Amino acid sequence: MKKGCRFGTHRVIEPEGTLPQPAYKLDNTMSIYDNEILIDVRTLNIDSASYTQIRQACGHDADKMKEMILSIVDERGKMQNPVTGSGGMLIGVVKEIGSNFPDKKLMVGDKIATLVSLSLTPLKIYEILKLDPHIDQVDVKAEAILFESGIYAVLPDDIPEKLALAALDVAGAPAQVDRLVKEGDTVCIIGGGGKSGILCCYQAMKNVGPYGEVIVVEYSPENAKRIVDMKLAHHVVVADATKVMEVYNKVIEITGPRGCDVVINNVNVPNTEMTSILIAKGQGIIYFFSMATSFTKAALGAEGVGKDINLIVGNGYAKGHAQLTLDILRESPEIRALFEKIYV
Repeated sequence: MKKGCRFGTHRVIEPEGTLPQPAYKLDNTMSIYDNEILIDVRTLNIDSASYTQIRQACGHDADKMKEMILSIVDERGKMQNPVTGSGGMLIGVVKEIGSNFPDKKLMVGDKIATLVSLSLTPLKIYEILKLDPHIDQVDVKAEAILFESGIYAVLPDDIPEKLALAALDVAGAPAQVDRLVKEGDTVCIIGGGGKSGILCCYQAMKNVGPYGEVIVVEYSPENAKRIVDMKLAHHVVVADATKVMEVYNKVIEITGPRGCDVVINNVNVPNTEMTSILIAKGQGIIYFFSMATSFTKAALGAEGVGKDINLIVGNGYAKGHAQLTLDILRESPEIRALFEKIYV
């Protein structure tokens, strides 16, 4: 076997000298280097911002969506949406392990979920078996490569594969909520009715305790009602997060002029940066989990309104994030039942 770089630079075709995620094109030859594993891929979980963009660009037509996904992978050697720049993750079965792959406990035949983005994962799709425009999981006949530096989770026996995939795709969000939200905080979760939002609501409610407050801003009345019914927030505001002053006025009615200690942005559409900034208190925290976020707009926008706040980029990895997220499914029968209804 040929010797590979820990960070996968040996797979970069264009431009030379960069890492796999920012690279335009990767070598997706499915012949492994000594520090890689080969995965027989079953399902891709394309990230929400990317899937929403693809669905809208294709007019909600499943066949056109299939064509677009295949063309992206054919062109780039990975699933990286050229508009959003984001990818997603996958589940599959370990097919081959390189002689110098560091985890000696991993076995051929193990079912795993990759916890690194598809935007850096060499991927070859042979066939798309099933695609629903409204569900961001795509069943495929495909193979993928994971580098030595790539993180993954062996799928648990007590949670169905697709349920685990749905949760692990956004595992970084509730894990960061657990780090950022303290007892007594006032927290606003923008886009609280989606997959990542629901997990964040659960963790925020757990962390704020009896003296804190969790506010959800949700575009969909149906999703908002679900949050109310599941008791995952103290206040639910139905509003369009791109309408800055509308959301600002409704949230400030609840919090008073001080605003929120922590704002979590989970939306999958652009132009919600200033909404997050205006409702945060001075020296508060905003966590942008959404890959639709423009960090230029966020940074310059905060400056423009004179807000001294801490802006956190939505790193999808946090130590222990997989375990924390799977434990939410184990602790909350309501969330598990909802995810099973959608994904299983």
